[in-house]
Amino acid sequence: MILISFEVKVKKITVLIVDDSALIRNLLSEIINGSEFLEVVGTSADPYDAREKIKQLNPDVLTLDVEMPRMDGITFLKNLMRLRPMPVVMISTLTDKGSNVTLQALELGAVDYIAKPKISVAEELPALASDIVTKIRIAAKANITALTENKPNNVVPFKPSVGKKTLKDEIGLIAIGASTGGVEATKYLLAELPKEMPPIVIVQHMPAGFTTSYASRLNNLLEADVSEFIGADRALLPNHIYVANGNQHLAVRTSGGRILGHCEDSEPVNRHRPAVDVLFDSVAESIQGRTIAVLLTGMGVDGAAGMEKVKASGAVTIAQDEASSVVWGMPRVAIEQGAANYVLPLNKIAPFLIERCYG
Repeated sequence: MILISFEVKVKKITVLIVDDSALIRNLLSEIINGSEFLEVVGTSADPYDAREKIKQLNPDVLTLDVEMPRMDGITFLKNLMRLRPMPVVMISTLTDKGSNVTLQALELGAVDYIAKPKISVAEELPALASDIVTKIRIAAKANITALTENKPNNVVPFKPSVGKKTLKDEIGLIAIGASTGGVEATKYLLAELPKEMPPIVIVQHMPAGFTTSYASRLNNLLEADVSEFIGADRALLPNHIYVANGNQHLAVRTSGGRILGHCEDSEPVNRHRPAVDVLFDSVAESIQGRTIAVLLTGMGVDGAAGMEKVKASGAVTIAQDEASSVVWGMPRVAIEQGAANYVLPLNKIAPFLIERCYG
């Protein structure tokens, strides 16, 4: 008997690296080529060269630096998403300026970002290898249509109104969890809500510093008061939105009829801190049926187990549907586990929340 073996060759995700630093190009090339799933097909030192190599090489994913000569990354991204939309992962520094520019890039259509260290790049960037590979793999599968169709600037500066209706007391809190694609999805959702809403708490997977910039941008955009939640127990107020800071878990509890938020320095959950599961677990334990929990676009499983507990406590739970999600990971797991009462497209979630809160 002759045994014939067949080697199945998996098609690798092709990547074009665009960065003016030769060191970064070399480090990223080593990291990406070190994965069995990825392959660097080219590198460019500036956007003009990148434009030609995109035409020649047709890469699956682009990694794009922000600060480059001849044309900055934001200008190039804006042109790219208008003429040839494709998955882009931004490379930005862990600085105030870097976080603001990154948020602008996400607004323009970048799928995700890699926050590179400001100093000791040669020593610290390789430590991020697993995260870099994962983000590029997820970006390759991202729903680019959702990125272009769910742009918050299509609804801002729309100011929703509920007329003379009165906010009901049945809902004491709205809890939102999100990851990849969630920065813009959350902004889209919040922009569709009136100022007069129950307190809203948000866990968005982001590093420290980036959440500060994100809360500030939301505060400038929305009528409601938006702030990054930092510090000890304090009451969560109606007409206020609280963004978990990027270095601590955010949880809630009740005291004297009030809902309080507090930070926790415990270990990461599902590899994240802040984690959606920590917030949802505390909601299920403390507030129960007076909550609406929303799980938006994102990779991984964070939030699914917590949402199951929230649902079991008698609260309403919503998962974003596949068609409107940039990455249908976290909501999908929640749906598969039976944790979602409702599965809604992004543009239907705000009307649902308004109806539940106002009747």
